[in-house]
Amino acid sequence: MRSVIFIISAYFMGSIPFGYIIASMSSGIDVRKVGSGNIGATNVTRTAGPLAGILTMILDVFKGAFPAFLALKSISLEVACAAGFAAFLGHITSPYMGFRGGKGVATALGVTVVLAPKVFIAAVPVGLFLFFITRKVSVASLTGSLAGAIYAVVLLPLPVKLLAVAMVILIFVRHRSNIKRLLSGEEPSFHLKR
Repeated sequence: MRSVIFIISAYFMGSIPFGYIIASMSSGIDVRKVGSGNIGATNVTRTAGPLAGILTMILDVFKGAFPAFLALKSISLEVACAAGFAAFLGHITSPYMGFRGGKGVATALGVTVVLAPKVFIAAVPVGLFLFFITRKVSVASLTGSLAGAIYAVVLLPLPVKLLAVAMVILIFVRHRSNIKRLLSGEEPSFHLKR
């Protein structure tokens, strides 16, 4: 029963739309109606400024890391993976946003830092390298996520493998519009709002 409570609580914690809340409070904008329409840190940064974007990133990472950490320390790796996935799923299908949400990268990052720090170490340099080359956040997100999932599948325990594969599949699904724009050469580069 405690495991079920952890997982359900993780889902609702992951569902908190921090980007929407922060952009609304800091700039009075509905981030769903400007820029890309996404509630994640990239769109918040572009539309509400870098401080709002950084705060969104921190909180989106935290809401993945916190339930995974609690479950890992108090129950088991398996439940921690389920709780981490629930938080991730809450972020991309938030009931507070009509079951819409962000693309999941920051929340997945938080889960990964806690449950598979070696995946974090493998994935982040790949993403950062490609971001600095392309200046496209979507390229960094997709390649970093894929690199991390490959590392997990090859080297980590089964619960983490399953978690990593599930998250990377959904990250790619959530980025399908970005992928279409990348293929057509229309994906915008990242520039900070001045």
